[in-house]
Amino acid sequence: MYRTRKRVAIILSTVALLIILILSTVSLVPAAREKNKDAMPFVLGTASALFCLASVIIYKIRSEISDRVDKKIMYTGETALLTEFIEKLRFCYSLDDFYDAIASVLEIRGDCSVLYVDKIKNYVLYNSPSRLSCSPEVMNTLQLNYNAEWKKGIFYIGDNYGIVSDSSQARGFFLSNASHHLYVFCRYTKFFDSEVFKKLFEEFCRFQSRTQTISNLSEISALSKEWKQLADTQRSFLPPVMPQIDGLSVAAYFRPLVNVSGDYYTVLPISKTKTLLMLGDVSGKGLAAALVMGLVMNTVKILENKDNLPGMIKAVDKAIKGMKLQDKYTVLFLGIVDTEKMTIRYVNASMSDPLIITRSPDGYRIKPLTSNCSLVGIIDLPEVEVAEQRLFRGDVILMASDGVSEVMDDSGEELGNTELYQNTIKASAVKSPKEFIDDVVNLVMTYNGGKKLRDDVTMMVAKVER
Repeated sequence: MYRTRKRVAIILSTVALLIILILSTVSLVPAAREKNKDAMPFVLGTASALFCLASVIIYKIRSEISDRVDKKIMYTGETALLTEFIEKLRFCYSLDDFYDAIASVLEIRGDCSVLYVDKIKNYVLYNSPSRLSCSPEVMNTLQLNYNAEWKKGIFYIGDNYGIVSDSSQARGFFLSNASHHLYVFCRYTKFFDSEVFKKLFEEFCRFQSRTQTISNLSEISALSKEWKQLADTQRSFLPPVMPQIDGLSVAAYFRPLVNVSGDYYTVLPISKTKTLLMLGDVSGKGLAAALVMGLVMNTVKILENKDNLPGMIKAVDKAIKGMKLQDKYTVLFLGIVDTEKMTIRYVNASMSDPLIITRSPDGYRIKPLTSNCSLVGIIDLPEVEVAEQRLFRGDVILMASDGVSEVMDDSGEELGNTELYQNTIKASAVKSPKEFIDDVVNLVMTYNGGKKLRDDVTMMVAKVER
């Protein structure tokens, strides 16, 4: 529609210009011949001047017609929705600006579901809070259909999330540029004028280039500030407060060695009686470890079936391998505490310290939750097994990164190998999770002898109240 109207406007204006030229020539030249042959140069000059004047007028008319067509097509009906998004996109200078534009225009006004993915890292940058964009089935289908090497451009998506050539059959569309895919599922797709998609893609590419430039400049000019912001962003992945759970109290401690860390933890209630506990540690330090940490946290959060521990382990494994960082992997503990059945089902992927401290006739004793899975994200993952342990009222579940057990005294002996450590956690088992953690943290700092810590220190403690 847009192209047709513009083409008609151009043709009509061109025809009008030709008519003016012909009429000027036909009317002036013969008259000049009859009167005076010497007047021909003047007449031809006059005709040329008229032609130039007509060209200017026609150009302005064509511009005016083009603007009117643009406003008529691009700023009315369903197409106005994408035009409004394009206008906002022109003034987006960060991912936050971009996400605000998505939320305010596409989601709220257009009832669209949006998914923004870094295909190289297999990392979800943004997804709408809807069943469609959060669905693992949809994500898996898109992952299979559109790989990281997908060609640059804008494409229509059909009912089965495959490519369709006709916009009338489209259920949505997606933009592919520099390994980033923006999927937009929208019931209005077939009503959008096709020309708006070209403008959208151009502006999307400009936005990506603009944000990349700004990001590079920011890294150079304000590296320390960026690191602080990164640390704040990383902390936002972690629970700001522990959820209130019937029959289970939880506390946590997080102390990164530098600004950012590869340690992570979360508590996710599944039902009234089931709670998912997760704590892990990414290999290495710094930015790469922090990125993997965020990826793991996001992967676990978006999975719908959190009862499926092997499925979560495999999803995390696939996500990390998708980043292709070579030397990055994670150890982690995933456990589901069921306060109705009084059990904990768990997968321990090479974490060394998960424990249950349980009361016995002779006092408290320690039951290790031994490893039953290999490292995640770097080697071929065998079949993931789920173990189960019985729980009793008053039991304390301790999960800790190796920054706790591997802290050394002046002689080089690791804390986790000492009776002091075991006696401390046994004596603290009667206390609340927060007090338990305080005791262990104090022990770590004292045992370290005031020296600088060599690793991140992260703990999470859950106590069964039923």
